[in-house]
Amino acid sequence: MPNLPHPNRLVCALAYDGMPLFEFSIAVELFGLDRPEMGPDWYTFQAVQLAEGPCRTTAGLSVTAAAPLSLLEDAGTIIIPGWHPSKPIPQDLIDILHRAYDRGARIVTICSGAFVLAAAGLLKGRRATTHWKYVDYVTQHYPEVELVPDVLYIDEGQILTSAGSAAGIDLCLHLIRRDYGPEAANKVARRLVVPPHRDGGQAQYIERAVPTDYESKRLGPLLDFMRENLNKEHRIPDLARRAGMSERTFLRRFSEATGTTPAKWLLSVRLNEARDHLEASDISIELIAECTGFGTTTNLRHHFREHLNTTPTAYRQTFSRAAQ
Repeated sequence: MPNLPHPNRLVCALAYDGMPLFEFSIAVELFGLDRPEMGPDWYTFQAVQLAEGPCRTTAGLSVTAAAPLSLLEDAGTIIIPGWHPSKPIPQDLIDILHRAYDRGARIVTICSGAFVLAAAGLLKGRRATTHWKYVDYVTQHYPEVELVPDVLYIDEGQILTSAGSAAGIDLCLHLIRRDYGPEAANKVARRLVVPPHRDGGQAQYIERAVPTDYESKRLGPLLDFMRENLNKEHRIPDLARRAGMSERTFLRRFSEATGTTPAKWLLSVRLNEARDHLEASDISIELIAECTGFGTTTNLRHHFREHLNTTPTAYRQTFSRAAQ
């Protein structure tokens, strides 16, 4: 497991009266559960209470956090799980967030939690995102924010914002990936049993989800064969024959098992394999293109730009463990 680049492993999630329970639970689930399989250097987690007394949630339940607001002064990562735009933001919270940013802490918002950072002035001149239904509100009230409405999340270094509720899972997995590498993020994703991979403008940052079980025993060996031979051409008649099915039955069964076509599935696997090589090895991009089935660096760059909105070189610079 890579060393955590951010030396402060304390993650604090803000609990407050009227908070959305789902968004708060995302922070607890990803950072607050015991994960002995991740080793002794995993995150430590605390729920931090904005004010005294029980915090009523949007689900009708009440939560009492163990730690006071002052603990945010010590946090390496602060998570704000949503915030209704009509709810006033206490000045003491704004002050703490500014001090946290000044000392190098990361501040993460889920869904409408971006309102807090916008009101605090921490999103001024920055790219950020939030739930699609709040786009007009943010644009009107905080024109200084460079709002990007069609992505799952934005990573601006110390400031990270996610789109609507469930996109917080994508963002938190990205943070784990950034800190500990792709294998750690995959382990957490498997434990969560996250939804299928979601494409988007920030696709190069979204950790791929856990694959579903094979639809049949006949398809399992076939998918393994395709993975092991990415540098070869795979035609539908040949794949159907290897699976012992007619072409029509094969295409239907393949779609039921993977949710996509053989061509799209193969492209996704090739891209993921190329990403793994770029992250974990120093082999040349030319060799990566050849061994993953793209053939040429030109073809590899084309698919990275089309599907991940980046280039292989830029992706390696961002996610290479050697660079970290």
